[in-house]
Amino acid sequence: MDFRIPTKNNTVLERLLGRIYADTELHQLWRCANMNAIDRSAISDHGEVHVRIVANAALRILRLLVKGGVEPSVVRHHGLAVEDAEVIVVLAACFHDTGIAVHRDSHEQYSLIFAYPKARALLQDLYDEAGRTIITSEVMHAVIAHKVSETCLTIESGVLKVADALDMAEGRTRIPFEAGKVDIHSISALAVDAVEIEPGTERPVRIVVRLANSAGIFQVDELLRKKIKNSSIRDYVEVIASIEGDKERRLMESYRF
Repeated sequence: MDFRIPTKNNTVLERLLGRIYADTELHQLWRCANMNAIDRSAISDHGEVHVRIVANAALRILRLLVKGGVEPSVVRHHGLAVEDAEVIVVLAACFHDTGIAVHRDSHEQYSLIFAYPKARALLQDLYDEAGRTIITSEVMHAVIAHKVSETCLTIESGVLKVADALDMAEGRTRIPFEAGKVDIHSISALAVDAVEIEPGTERPVRIVVRLANSAGIFQVDELLRKKIKNSSIRDYVEVIASIEGDKERRLMESYRF
């Protein structure tokens, strides 16, 4: 497995990624999660590809926040470094959906069962005991807080929550439609062409969602908006959804919040 994650001289993150690549148990957990998600429930992919997309999105968002002057919570509250915040969001991305291997319902809670021992094992010798405990607890919080209704108490957990919602481009959520489920959820998922994360003009982070059809507004307004609204980074993110092409009678050019 290749995450293709830019470590940017974060040596601890680079060593951690090497361990993640080699961890056969974690890889099998992702495959088991996808068995329950795709094969048994006909919902979207929650395996290795989803993990890679979320981890990259989370790192991109975190780095833009830091560039915009936002201090990660592990720096503010524990005196650790920005690089440690990067470790937290990547590890949280790796674990956040592992609980689907148990059940889709309440999977955030089940993910904690796997996250605690795996995080400590992967962090062995990368931190002293105090540091490893801090990183593990921050990862656990991010995992549980990626649930839409759960309150985010850290910047890192808000980053993961928003990054998780951004995996919706290029048919990534088309599985329910192909399984015969035709409703606003499945139709709107097909309308998302691309998601881009870039520096904002009014806020540190701008998320641009490019839609092939105005039905995709549902994905942005009903799903992405809810996650951002209940995240710790809502004041630092702006969202623009633009409708591309001219193959439909266009009701609006763009939508933003």
